[in-house]
Amino acid sequence: MAMRDRSSTGGGGLVYSTEAGRMCPDCRQPVAGCTCRAQAAAAVRGDGRVRVLHETKGRGGKGVTVVRGLPLAPDDLAALGKRLRTACGAGGTAKDGVLEIQGDHRDTVMALLEQQGYAPKRAGG
Repeated sequence: MAMRDRSSTGGGGLVYSTEAGRMCPDCRQPVAGCTCRAQAAAAVRGDGRVRVLHETKGRGGKGVTVVRGLPLAPDDLAALGKRLRTACGAGGTAKDGVLEIQGDHRDTVMALLEQQGYAPKRAGG
């Protein structure tokens, strides 16, 4: 069995130090002082274009309205999702920077997003 050089594969790195405890593998700073995750959360996901689409894939034939590209922090995204779900009278979730609302509510969601100051674009079929 051949040995691999960890430095060339990116698989190595300091993860624990007896002085500082757990270390961030990306910036190699103590986890308490790491800024990698804060920078990643602040970064805008996608191209900044708000897209509203209807998906059924992977949901057993049940359709959901999906909103992608909202440049919001996770807490703000959840609050906007709550307002949209209440207005549509449906359930849903906010995860990984994407809002999902159960059912086909594209027109309602687009109108509400326009009222909030976004420029949504209908995507998909």
